[in-house]
Amino acid sequence: MAFSLARLVAFASSALLLLPHVSSLPSDVAAFEGLDQQARDILARATPAAPHWVVYSDQFVSGTTGPPAASAVTGFNVFILSFLLTEGPFDKVEEWTWLTAAQRASVKSQYAAAGIKLLVSAFGSTDVPTSSNADPIATANTMANFTIAFGLDGIDVDYEDFNAFDAGDGKAEQWLISFTTQLRKNLPAGQFIITHAPVAPWFSPSIWGGGGYLRVHQSVGSMIDWYNVQFYNQGASEYTTCANLLTASSSTWPSTALFQIASSGVPLSKLVIGKPAVSGDASNGFMSTTTLATCVSQAKSQGWNAGVMVWEYPHATSAWIKTVRGSAFPE
Repeated sequence: MAFSLARLVAFASSALLLLPHVSSLPSDVAAFEGLDQQARDILARATPAAPHWVVYSDQFVSGTTGPPAASAVTGFNVFILSFLLTEGPFDKVEEWTWLTAAQRASVKSQYAAAGIKLLVSAFGSTDVPTSSNADPIATANTMANFTIAFGLDGIDVDYEDFNAFDAGDGKAEQWLISFTTQLRKNLPAGQFIITHAPVAPWFSPSIWGGGGYLRVHQSVGSMIDWYNVQFYNQGASEYTTCANLLTASSSTWPSTALFQIASSGVPLSKLVIGKPAVSGDASNGFMSTTTLATCVSQAKSQGWNAGVMVWEYPHATSAWIKTVRGSAFPE
């Protein structure tokens, strides 16, 4: 007998209570017995617990359409296809649409078996949805529908409309709040992942007239699974040492180091440290893998375990994340 949607969600939710790590379980384990395929799919998409080891990609890679083989990104547990724009899919996201449904299902199966979630990233640096007067509700509906239709585990909101934020009138923050609220209506918590990728300075409590990302978090933070915080592209000496990355940022961007953001009310478990893979992947903010590994170890010793995000594959592969995780988070 087919499940009704309400019964299916309730049944899947009950199973989740019994399976704290279902995101990494293969579909044939005993705990999945008795579930139909739709219920298994819901469980497979469930939001994983921290730490999150996240890698983005929008680069063309010869011989590869869409994401690479899961073996190329061992050590990561989230791969983000970039970018889905207000105009439609581009770069790696467009490549994903070129695959047949069967090919996409095969990739998803391989990634699920490896414990890797596959997300789509919205906007990026070339899209300015608030400044271009995109409707947040309609945009959220379109992007949520894309996420569902193309079998993805969730969506990352890489909003980089700097002019809207700099205006200080609150329109950027309200756009993000409305957009996120509508996304979550379409992509239920526990079934789909929603992340945001703000630049670290947007968490400053003293700069943004509209309240910045602290206002966004206060309004819809419960709908956001974690933040892939961009600790780069913010100045030549910003976030380049463990001290100004973790404990005390500069006076240019006050109170935006990792633990300072947490002190402003954002759960430490949601603050993923974002860095470029190589110096050429960002204007500034690059750290060597060994230095970043030292910072990761220090942060863990102070109670942090959210994980690390990197821009981007193929410059960051399994070797990159293995070094960064180091002895603090061995595979």
